[in-house]
Amino acid sequence: MPDPDLVAHVVATTPLTPGEAARVIDDVIAFHAQPVEAYVRARHAHLKTYGAKNHEIFARIAEELTHRVVAAPELTERQLRRIIYG
Repeated sequence: MPDPDLVAHVVATTPLTPGEAARVIDDVIAFHAQPVEAYVRARHAHLKTYGAKNHEIFARIAEELTHRVVAAPELTERQLRRIIYG
């Protein structure tokens, strides 16, 4: 169960019920707790599904990683490729 004060804040500022707010908070926390490697693999697969090319994907992922709550270390395109392809 997330912090009750946070749940109360979300309930007060949105139309969500306490149960819905708690579920959303848990989902957000789980998303941001995801290891960098898991995020990179999932994001690469998602972008590939929509036809993006690796060069575009790696640049986009590198940029996105800088905006995570706990920023990941800067990764080069080579490091990103190694995460994807081993």
